[in-house]
Amino acid sequence: MSTEKLKLPSYGGQALMEGVLMRGANFVSAAFRDPTGQIQIESEELTGIYRSRIAKIPFLRGLVILWDALGLGTKYLTISANIQTGEDEKIEGPAMTLTIIVSLAIGIGLFFLAPAALVQLLERWVKMSAFVGNLLEGLVRLALVIGYMWAVGKMPDIHRVFMYHGAEHKTINAFESGAELTPEKVSAYSLQHPRCGTGFVLIVVIFSVIIFAMLGPLSMFWRLATRILLLPVIVMLAYEYMRFTANHLDNAFVRALAAPNLAMQKLTTAEPTLEMLEVSISAFNHMYEQEKAVNPALK
Repeated sequence: MSTEKLKLPSYGGQALMEGVLMRGANFVSAAFRDPTGQIQIESEELTGIYRSRIAKIPFLRGLVILWDALGLGTKYLTISANIQTGEDEKIEGPAMTLTIIVSLAIGIGLFFLAPAALVQLLERWVKMSAFVGNLLEGLVRLALVIGYMWAVGKMPDIHRVFMYHGAEHKTINAFESGAELTPEKVSAYSLQHPRCGTGFVLIVVIFSVIIFAMLGPLSMFWRLATRILLLPVIVMLAYEYMRFTANHLDNAFVRALAAPNLAMQKLTTAEPTLEMLEVSISAFNHMYEQEKAVNPALK
């Protein structure tokens, strides 16, 4: 299977409950192992913002990726939960928008505002420069992110999701290497992938440390406000950085830059079973067949 025409950022995925989502440039497909042991597949064409100019503009496209991860991820996580429980709950329209906003608010509050407020209060008791305070804030933020990922990975249900995350990575790695997509052959490939969302989170945290450290002393209000106002800028920079490193891993220096990204993924991936790989491969193949139908260069 040739990948000569493949544009690396076009193919990505996400682990679901007993399933995997695979996203191409034009289509997204998700495969799930239902309670009876059968594989179910859901698919749709990507329209709207995915076909807009903003999705192709450097830096701005990073915000599209964020919306992609939150919007499509929430939708298909709900579908995967419904398949496992037999329910028919839907999150779409205003309900999905509200869910995403609440999720973002919780994440920003926990990982950005809380460390900033904590260090701001600490500065009232311990004399330190603004640079040291901002650096300490970044270290607290990093510790919170790593601790959270480590802790949730200890939950049995989440650990299974992390196994499907590993299946997703192995499948994409195998495809990009031109391997035949069978569970047995795909199982030999790496659990880590340079375009992983886990690594993206780490890059966002590291960039936040660098950017916030340059701001100097701020009041509590402006310290918290900048953590919110500058977050979209950090996300855009982080995406372009991840995109660059993923496409230049043939360079030793770039590989060194990407090493923390890959190491972080050890917290959110686990070795999948062959049955999990079968699900992941089904999702990828279904998506890729649709991509080939609209893009003859892939055939």
